Amino acid sequence: MKLVAAICFFALATRAAPPDLKVEITSKHQIRNLPLEQYVTAVLAGEASEFRSSEALKAMAVIARTYAIRMRGRHSAEGFDLCDTTHCQHLDLTAVTPRLEDSARQTEGEMLWYQGKPAFTPYSKNCGGQTEDAAAVWQDESAPYLRSHEDVWCRRDGNSHWRWDGNVAGILKAMQTSLLAAPRDLNQISIVRRTASGRASELVLSGPAGSARIAASSFRFAVGRDLGWNTIRSDNYVVHSEGGRIVFEGSGSGHGVGLCQKGADQMGNAGKTYREILAYYFPGAVIGLNAQGIHWQRLAGESVALLTTQPEQDRTILAAADKAAHALAARTGWRIPAGTDIRVYPDLDSFRDATAEPGWVAAHTRGTHIQLQPVRVLRSRGILESTLAHELLHVMMGPIASPSLPLWFREGVVDFLDGEPVTGKPEIPLENDLRQTTDAGRARRAYADAEALVASLARTYGETVVIGWVARGLPPEVTKARSNQPMPKSR
Repeated sequence: MKLVAAICFFALATRAAPPDLKVEITSKHQIRNLPLEQYVTAVLAGEASEFRSSEALKAMAVIARTYAIRMRGRHSAEGFDLCDTTHCQHLDLTAVTPRLEDSARQTEGEMLWYQGKPAFTPYSKNCGGQTEDAAAVWQDESAPYLRSHEDVWCRRDGNSHWRWDGNVAGILKAMQTSLLAAPRDLNQISIVRRTASGRASELVLSGPAGSARIAASSFRFAVGRDLGWNTIRSDNYVVHSEGGRIVFEGSGSGHGVGLCQKGADQMGNAGKTYREILAYYFPGAVIGLNAQGIHWQRLAGESVALLTTQPEQDRTILAAADKAAHALAARTGWRIPAGTDIRVYPDLDSFRDATAEPGWVAAHTRGTHIQLQPVRVLRSRGILESTLAHELLHVMMGPIASPSLPLWFREGVVDFLDGEPVTGKPEIPLENDLRQTTDAGRARRAYADAEALVASLARTYGETVVIGWVARGLPPEVTKARSNQPMPKSR
């Protein structure tokens, strides 16, 4: 029986519905399944309801959607995908308005991509005129589209200066609550290291009995959780002691990485589109409905072209495809159409993102364009050659196939010819079983039924005659016989 992983859905593929997200609603201590677009509008209500610019709102919708897909499963150990707080993205399901729904609707499905994968799309309220490098906040995050740069738009509407003087006892309590080291008698805080953008990176808390080093971000979050988020609003500050209190003076609000909400709103108000806003804050990332930003290299073969990101590893596909095309043309009399190409994705994630196919579907063909899972994956399953033959047959069949051919015959002929052994009892599979991509078992049985039925016809009429029906259509006696055959029971 043909492995389900080697099937494709020629000319029938549609983009899969976006996933629901399991979101913890903290205030109600419950987990809710939210459709992706409902989640996006709730994020807009929670994070961007004060935006004046509609284009900035659309930019926020794109990055909120991208962030959700990129970070989905962040809380999987706790039984849900994302929380509804600023730890993930703040949601407000009660404050959704038609304006926010419209911003999500106008960008529905769009995300930011980098090298075929959803980009990392953080944002902050106000960068203070200089965005931060992602690696300064998250050591493992060094994406080139998240480098620090001057933000002239953030500075347009005056400065974002703030001042907070903290009670020493309150600061020490915040450190204790967050289990952070601090001297028992604190009288001074010094900045000993700053990031390239000028933000505090490491602090020393000093007192008569000693000192302790602490990351500036950890200090800010500890104070924010215990004393309020409008205390130390960002890590862009200077600090000194004054009258027994610790005084912080700074600008901006949040970590400063990625999109600056203040700057984005200013850009929108100045007439910039949401695409221009996203290009400014995430330079090099690409907006699209599916995987974008993969740097393809094109290799030409005798019958087909190969698009790959790993030419040395994948170039053997060209010789294998040319060999298969010649053998199939000799057997069927069909030709490979001009412009046929094979695109080999570098990993399963980018294949699924680009095609919306589940992992058990090895390839996706539309017209003369074949999209394959990574070669190493197909080889490990032992289905590389049969998958190539299967997809090439669909491409060859496309220009000459009669419009009247039923789906079971199209798929059955391809499965019969692609070199896999034929087993199973001849019966007409249910059309819906052939079309669906949600149940691998149903698809496996349906394709086996179609293949066995075509094999039975080939034994009765001869292979050459059956292949000729692809262009001429099924003869009346076959159509009538098959329509009178009892349909298989629903599985």
